[in-house]
Amino acid sequence: MNSDTSLSSGRANRFYQGVAATFVANALQAVNFLGDRFLRKSHHSLSAIEDLYRYSMDSAFSVTESFLVTGAPHASAYYPRDFAWFYPDVLDPETIMDAQDAVRRARLLEKSVHLLLEAVRANVVTTTIVPAGRARYLGVNYFSRPSDTLLGILAGLRQMISAEERASSYLAMSQCAHAGRLLLAEYGGDLKRAILQLASELEPFDDDGVRYLLCDARAPRSAATDTRAERRRFVTNACVYTTFVWGVQLGVVDENELKRLLGRDLAQYKTDLLRLFGKGGYIRHSLDGPVSSPVSSVALDFVGVHRGFWDMSKAGERALFAATTDLIIAEPRFRIPSTFHFLVSADNPRNKMIHKIAAPAYQGRSSWPTFNVEFADRMLDYDEFSGGDTYRACAQGILKDIRTATEVHGGYQELISEHGLKYRTWAYKGAVAHSWFPRFLSVWRRAYGTPLLQWND
Repeated sequence: MNSDTSLSSGRANRFYQGVAATFVANALQAVNFLGDRFLRKSHHSLSAIEDLYRYSMDSAFSVTESFLVTGAPHASAYYPRDFAWFYPDVLDPETIMDAQDAVRRARLLEKSVHLLLEAVRANVVTTTIVPAGRARYLGVNYFSRPSDTLLGILAGLRQMISAEERASSYLAMSQCAHAGRLLLAEYGGDLKRAILQLASELEPFDDDGVRYLLCDARAPRSAATDTRAERRRFVTNACVYTTFVWGVQLGVVDENELKRLLGRDLAQYKTDLLRLFGKGGYIRHSLDGPVSSPVSSVALDFVGVHRGFWDMSKAGERALFAATTDLIIAEPRFRIPSTFHFLVSADNPRNKMIHKIAAPAYQGRSSWPTFNVEFADRMLDYDEFSGGDTYRACAQGILKDIRTATEVHGGYQELISEHGLKYRTWAYKGAVAHSWFPRFLSVWRRAYGTPLLQWND
């Protein structure tokens, strides 16, 4: 791997956005889905977890790929958020099979993050980037403007820079860390501008005489499970808070600059969000709309991202997490029967026609294995900080059932239906989320104390 390749490529990428770009992007995405619908071949017959993992890693990090993708029909487009939500352990040495696998992963991560940083420099901070010919990309927002695009980019940078901190014999790890530092130095100013712009866009929201700051007080912002198209969501605001914290930790922005814009420091900003969304004693999914029963007011995406909003350092924060977790665990509508597969929510309020035809109904009666993995990891965080084993058995159950589903369905699924089957719409045949697989292995090791798979390199 040549760690300087991305910065010295010399190829000028061009980014476009606007009405015309959105129209073309929608057309290209439609072609992607139709192509997947009619051309996707039946999956191979492997069933052993080690064989499935090898196949997935060869597919996810193929030398022919130009970007890190999931394997889903919409994977031809690039989603910056994925590096926070779905790819936080691409470089975990214990998930890497051999030196060649390490090189491929590091190379793809570097190329991917570099492209996203170039988009930021071009002031294209959107939910989705769609390739439109050689070195040309369309920035488009699906459903609403993003809350977690910068978060994903920072997550990719963090993973690159911290690669050499993990015990590993792979040279690609130190090279990737060096490349990450070069990217941060080159694009740090562009990231700072974008983060301060995000901070300036927060809006006041008054509740019981107290003024809070939200990113989506008047209009929806996009984050994972964004097709609810709701305002005042916990997850979108938690993403913005985490973006600010990671920006400070990476040295991209000074906390005092954010404090001047926000009128409060980051600790108070987080306290405000917990008070606002947790006033009922649990984390309410959204403040948009009437207050409903507790189990209908929460959603699994509250677990956030790896090392993100939840740090479990304070007793009050742990109490809110535990109360929300207990609601989800105790409610049968949140679970695929006889399993520890948890669905996104107990209800599916907005199942539009497009969800039935083309895209997964992210917001309701489906299970995201990757969200379940993060749920398990947050449970382990809680146990670690509280000094007990309250949720370890549940976390292990989640991971065990994901392993079973992976073997039954022939790969790590992007979505599982509420009946425990492959998620299928007319144009979405049931994607195998190859590049999400390493995160599962990382959390498995944490939950069980031993790796699920081992390699001798």
